[in-house]
Amino acid sequence: MSDQTLLTLWDDVRTKTLDVLKDLDDVHARWAPPNLQNSCLWHAGHAFVVAEFLASRALGSPAQMPANWLKMFSWESNPAHIRLEEWPPLAVVVSALSEQHRRLRELYAALTPEQLDTADPGKPERSARRTLLIALQDEARHTGEIMLLRKMMTKTFVVASASLA
Repeated sequence: MSDQTLLTLWDDVRTKTLDVLKDLDDVHARWAPPNLQNSCLWHAGHAFVVAEFLASRALGSPAQMPANWLKMFSWESNPAHIRLEEWPPLAVVVSALSEQHRRLRELYAALTPEQLDTADPGKPERSARRTLLIALQDEARHTGEIMLLRKMMTKTFVVASASLA
């Protein structure tokens, strides 16, 4: 029997992430405020990488991640040192997030309570369930960062606020 709370939270968090990225173009997706380096694009890619990395580690499933995304979007990445031409278009990241949502939802739906309660091999002090929840908490925080960046854009750029709000 699947954990309906985990599935509901997964759907809610990922849907909000995808919604906040709607109507954002590549120029604005790559913008970072002065003295900061994380853009909406980085936050979106980071959500993908964290979900993929933690799910694969906790559940022993193979990670399905585009080449260089771990380096580009991980918690150890430095977006200021990534060449402009290396960044994927926002549409590619959004498509990857959508596909990952479907794929991981199927995986999560098939998990038994016993599988979810199994220790995460990378962090044996916590369960696989806890690791998946940590990934969702992290994504929710980064979705909030995207929302904040979009609000900042309406004050920084000469853009129609309806296209960014």
